[in-house]
Amino acid sequence: MSDIQIRTEGQAGRITLTRPKALNALTWDMCLATEQALDAWRHDDSVKLIILDAAGDRAFCAGGDIAEMYRTGMAGDLDYGRSFWRDEYRMNAKLAEYPKPIVSFLHGFVMGGGVGIGGHCAHRIVGESTQISMPECGIGFVPDVGGTYTLARAPGRLGEYLGITTARMGPGDAIHAGFADRFHPEADWPALKQALIETGDIAALGEAPQPPDSPLATAQPEIDALFGGETLRDVLNTLKASDSDLAGDALKRLSRNAPLSMAVTLEMIHRLRSPGLDIRKALEMEYRVSHRIMEQGDFLEGIRAAIIDKDKSPNWRHALDSVPLVDVSKMLMPLGKDKLDFRERTMQIGFIGLGNMGAPMAANLARAGHAVKGFDVAGTTAEGVTSVATAQEAAQGADVVITMLPNGAILKTVAAEILPVMDKGAIHLDCSTAEMAAAHGVEAMDAPVSGGVGGAAGGTLTFMVGGSDAAFARALPLFEVMGQKAVHCGTPGNGQAAKICNNMILGVTMIATCEAFALADKLGLSREAMYDVVSTSSGQSWSMTTYCPAPGVGPQSPSDNDYQPGFAADLMLKDLRLSQQAASEVDADTPLGQAAMDLYRRFVEEEDGAGRDFSAMLPRFETRGRG
Repeated sequence: MSDIQIRTEGQAGRITLTRPKALNALTWDMCLATEQALDAWRHDDSVKLIILDAAGDRAFCAGGDIAEMYRTGMAGDLDYGRSFWRDEYRMNAKLAEYPKPIVSFLHGFVMGGGVGIGGHCAHRIVGESTQISMPECGIGFVPDVGGTYTLARAPGRLGEYLGITTARMGPGDAIHAGFADRFHPEADWPALKQALIETGDIAALGEAPQPPDSPLATAQPEIDALFGGETLRDVLNTLKASDSDLAGDALKRLSRNAPLSMAVTLEMIHRLRSPGLDIRKALEMEYRVSHRIMEQGDFLEGIRAAIIDKDKSPNWRHALDSVPLVDVSKMLMPLGKDKLDFRERTMQIGFIGLGNMGAPMAANLARAGHAVKGFDVAGTTAEGVTSVATAQEAAQGADVVITMLPNGAILKTVAAEILPVMDKGAIHLDCSTAEMAAAHGVEAMDAPVSGGVGGAAGGTLTFMVGGSDAAFARALPLFEVMGQKAVHCGTPGNGQAAKICNNMILGVTMIATCEAFALADKLGLSREAMYDVVSTSSGQSWSMTTYCPAPGVGPQSPSDNDYQPGFAADLMLKDLRLSQQAASEVDADTPLGQAAMDLYRRFVEEEDGAGRDFSAMLPRFETRGRG
């Protein structure tokens, strides 16, 4: 099972976290897949709303997967964590600002990153098991993923209390504090989800039952009095002066947490508590801390003590009551050029096959800002693409490897070279209408194209894509750069199925169009009159109206350039052979497809069709009789 399941059901887009053994902790790839699904569904009229939930009984999401941040941070690689946070925070903003209803079902532990993915939605549902918290100060960090946005808007001084004590909220407390909207018994959740799927209408949730009582609401006056101080030292002094049970419990909690983190958290909440607050302001301030936390804070030490060595004895940089204000200010200084700007992430792309189609496709990706490494055995290059010496070099470190190759045999050879060196979780996206190859840990997609060289150069291709929902969502931004339309046809292999069916129709209709023009010639009907009639009548087709095989008739096409190939007859023969191979495998009767393949085989292999456009069938028919 993958870490996240993305799909559509009825009128709903569905995102389910599926790492129950890890309490559904968010990985970088899960964040990217979620964001890309949101992008894909934003303008999809068939998706009326989105449902966010998680597998397992214990947790919706218990935070971010911080072990890799510790490993890379200790190795001196600060950019890994910074890049992860930039992408995660951008996803958080999209969730909060999404134009369609998002319903999150928050069961069990909802901590840190879980609040980021499920706690900024328009409709946040909690149940009996819900326990929400922002525990970051306990590991030397600060509430992030937009957590300070919700804390700053909480009633009274609850934000300060929840932020620095890391206290958990049950369902009633979560609603009172502004971390949730509705309580529904968890036994009712399956029926609620099904109603949303079937109707696409948020009204299907109906009236919410009365939520459980909120202990925080009862304690609100005392919390406001105890946590009203301006600085961490002020709050500590007030707590020490009180003999209440709440104050005593709070002091115990604060004594375990990182002093610098708590001091910075208080300052962030105070700065953000203003009428002009929005999610982006909070995330931008949080990122100031995230960017610096490994060098100037206690984050790495907090992770070490909590999950690496598990000794629960962190060595914090400061004593509880002696955090210099200057250290707080340094953590919150503007970042200048490193400021969080919410720009889309640049992908690392390997592009193998820089021929007539591949070169302009790779160049379009580079112009869109992606880092593209390209390789072609002929040594061809593309504008803006970094040329490398081998296919393996193009594939190493790439998020997505795109292959645009002449045939299945070459694809198999290249796949055997690149798949072993590709990163786990990377995508191999093949656009060459050939048999796919996959490997353990690499996501395989087939995405043959339609549109020819002109479409590749103009970025107007149509992609027919086979692959998982999550992989399609990740690759969608690339399809949008290279083409005008990407159709998700289903599981891996379905893209090729769509392409060979489409091109079987195209081969048959082009032959029929060429036959009809040759017949019209011999009947004395002018080609212009033939075109005018057929292009607006029941015999019209793309082969007639867009790619007319008769020179000087209709829109500009390869026939006007002596049949120099836009789509070569050799490639049409390849696709027709694939269609007949597939038809044989599934026992499908395709007599016209077989006849078209036989004609193109003779044209390419026995006549003068090799290297010419597939519409050059017309001059072939012009000179032939019925014998």
